Amino acid sequence: QVQLVESGGGLVQPGGSLRLSCAASGNILGINPMGWYRQAPGKERELVGTITSVGYTNYVDSVKGRFTISKDSAKNTWYLQMNNLKPEDTAVYYCNAGARTRRGSYDYYWGQGTQVTVSS
Repeated sequence: QVQLVESGGGLVQPGGSLRLSCAASGNILGINPMGWYRQAPGKERELVGTITSVGYTNYVDSVKGRFTISKDSAKNTWYLQMNNLKPEDTAVYYCNAGARTRRGSYDYYWGQGTQVTVSS
């Protein structure tokens, strides 16, 4: 089994920054891809961006130039650096990953979610 644990959410003023972390643990052979989603009140969960095992990234248009996803493969951890935050970025952020276990199975896993609130 694979567990994803997020950290780093909180309250920030518009224009501020936050960094979220997601650490994967368990019977992991490999992780690819890794990503971040968010869900605002009353809205569907949306993809924020992803990073592959070789470092290729992609982002939803609304966060391009403001958010950056990076990873530390040795720690099975990836990050979402969020700069110039806007009130519309307020949401619960979830990390997500495709992981292959040492038993040979491949599946997608979710973190528990962390609240990000952008407000003055």
